[in-house]
This record gives sequence, C-alpha cells and structure tokens, in this order.
Amino acid sequence: MKILVCICPVPDTTTKIAFSDNNTTLNTQGVTFILNPYDEWYSLVRALELKEAGTATAVHLITVGKADSEAVIRKALALGGDEAIRIDTDSNDPWVIASQIAAYAQSEGYSMVLCGKESIDYNNGTVGAMLAELLDMNYLGFVSKIDVAGNTVTVNREIDGGDETDACDMPLVISCQKGVAEARIPNMRGIMAARTKPLKVVAPAAINALSSIVAYEMPPAKTGVKMISADNMDELVQLLHAEAKVI
Repeated sequence: MKILVCICPVPDTTTKIAFSDNNTTLNTQGVTFILNPYDEWYSLVRALELKEAGTATAVHLITVGKADSEAVIRKALALGGDEAIRIDTDSNDPWVIASQIAAYAQSEGYSMVLCGKESIDYNNGTVGAMLAELLDMNYLGFVSKIDVAGNTVTVNREIDGGDETDACDMPLVISCQKGVAEARIPNMRGIMAARTKPLKVVAPAAINALSSIVAYEMPPAKTGVKMISADNMDELVQLLHAEAKVI
C-alpha cells in the first residue's frame, strides 16, 4: 500500500505580515516558511506510523510550489518520507492545487492520500475534498483517528455533541486534525538521509484558476482594555449597553 501525503509551506506563525503590489501579494521578504503543522504533525506522522507497522510500503510527499519550497520538503523527508514530488508552479487557488496533485496522482496507484485539515495561512480546508472528487475516491474529512485493517479504513471524526466512527474501503482521501498522531522531531540521521532522498520535479498541468486575490486587508487594531472596579456595577452595565459589540 502506497500513501501520498500532501504538504505545503506556510509562513511561520511569528511572522509579521505585510503586503505589496497594492495589497494583492504577501510580502515574503524576511519571512520564514515552515511545514504546515496539520500536514507535518498529523497526516505525515500517521502515514509514517502505518509504514512502521508494516501496513504501508511507501510514503510519498507532494507539494505544489517553486524551488524555494524545497527546504520545507527536505524537512518532511527528514521525518521519514521515502521520496517527494514538487509540481513546479505556484498558486493560492485551492482548485489549482488540488487539480495539479490529482493530475500527478491519478496514475500512481496510491491507496490512501492524506492531507492536513487546512493550511494555517488561508484556512480554506477545501483541497482534500476537491482532490477526492478529482481522483474519484471516497473522502473522510477532519479525522482524529485512523485505523487500517486489510482494505478497510476506520476513522473517528469529531461532530457536534460527540464523536462519529466511519469505515470506508480504499482508495480514499483523508484530511487529518489533532488526535491522529503525536508530533515528531527529525533526528540527525533523518536529516542527513533527507539530503539524498529522491525529490522529483514535475511540470505543471494546464489548469485555470477559479479564484484570485482581490486584496488583502489587515484586521483593525485592537482598542485598549477598560478596567472597571468590582464595586462599580452601574458603570459596567452602561458600558455593555453603549460600547460592547456582539461577535
């Protein structure tokens, strides 16, 4: 059983965000990119666990990005991926990303495709479902536990008021969230091995984007906090009526 893990580079969470080109582009000058945590901590690590248990035979990584994303790819290889594929294009349109991955994966015979539930930059959470449709595979989203027995995959999903257990035959696409696996840190042996692991660069398919960025906008600055004395209930009630906002 071969597993394909979708990964993507995202700005580090400590990044100070700035925009350029009339607020249509993220200014990446000085920005450190990291492996998307939902891809790294959950989907990739669970795929590696399945390989270590003898359930999977190979774990491949795939990303849609230009050459500057290869440092992030090598980190994923250092964690234990067997080989990586980089589709040589860049896009913030989830349809393009899903379509590029599907164009490569459809002839590679993957039994399972794993991805994080979302990327922490755009938070769309849509690539997994689109990918499943394009590959004509079943889809299980926002999964917190994955077990495999033969050709059947059993998962747990958090729902309002409880948990849901689903079973589905492979091949399938799964998006993962907290609970699927515990985060790992690459060791020195893995880091050294990652330098020589295969990283294949693939030409992109001709796919038109369905969306574009009109403009980015920073959220309004936070206002100061008003401290009210515990014995001044009348002032608190007045401020709640006059200034508090319901979100």
